[in-house]
Amino acid sequence: MSSDDPGEYQAESNGQLMPQRVAELAGELSEARDETRRRRIARQIPQLASRSGQATVRGLQSGTGTLARRARPARDAAARGVQSGRGIASRGAQASGNAAWRTLRASGQWLTAQVLEMAPRVPIRSLATLQAQFPGRSTDELAQSLIVSASRASAGVGAAVGATAAVPFAPTVPIELGVETLALVAIELKLIAELHEVYGMPAPGSATQRMIAYTGSWAERRGVRITTNGLALAVGSPLRRKLERRLLAKASQSALSLAPLLTGAAAGALIDHHETRRLGLQIRDDLRKRARN
Repeated sequence: MSSDDPGEYQAESNGQLMPQRVAELAGELSEARDETRRRRIARQIPQLASRSGQATVRGLQSGTGTLARRARPARDAAARGVQSGRGIASRGAQASGNAAWRTLRASGQWLTAQVLEMAPRVPIRSLATLQAQFPGRSTDELAQSLIVSASRASAGVGAAVGATAAVPFAPTVPIELGVETLALVAIELKLIAELHEVYGMPAPGSATQRMIAYTGSWAERRGVRITTNGLALAVGSPLRRKLERRLLAKASQSALSLAPLLTGAAAGALIDHHETRRLGLQIRDDLRKRARN
């Protein structure tokens, strides 16, 4: 995206192109072979957060931006209740618990909507392209190369966001949390889709339908399984609720990158690397088992 185009920049500032840009950056980051290039691309993630504007701020304030603060109302209400008596403490804890639940639900719904909008835009390489880029490797060796690349890409995102968040009084920390989560999910969706390509089990349907299927695979931590009823990600469906829960857990994990004094950068890089690698191995093992049966 060219920053010289006022229309595109304005759209990005309003948050309209944020999922698309996150998908593009995640694709570039996953495919980068050089560490210097990975760092340069990863630094654009927090920069994107800074440009995403008030639309994203509002989404995050009603969603992921409150994750780091969700325990505070419960703690304060419980403290007031203890001072006034156990009965009031119980009612206060219940009220704050209900508020926390509504906040978490809004968080999951907002993140889910962003991921479903972003997923079809994630660039996926075909098996022929992967074999050309990684010549002479067996199926399992190619899968391992993809897992290593994706893990390094995730580590780069965590480190870049953590380094930016270490600046005192950074006003975009809530946005960074949401954008980091989306970037990590995009990297992992790309990994899942390309592992399916490697093992000869791409999801059926159009490009959009395939990416929705891989989103369900991300939520369930296994290869794509399409039933006779198709893949249900409608609002209120069990799979959609599972996706929301997974995204909330991912956002909470991303919050480690926001620790002060650069410790967040190290923690974010380590945790993100580990989690992406673990997911990749789970999907690979499932696909490999199915391919042998």
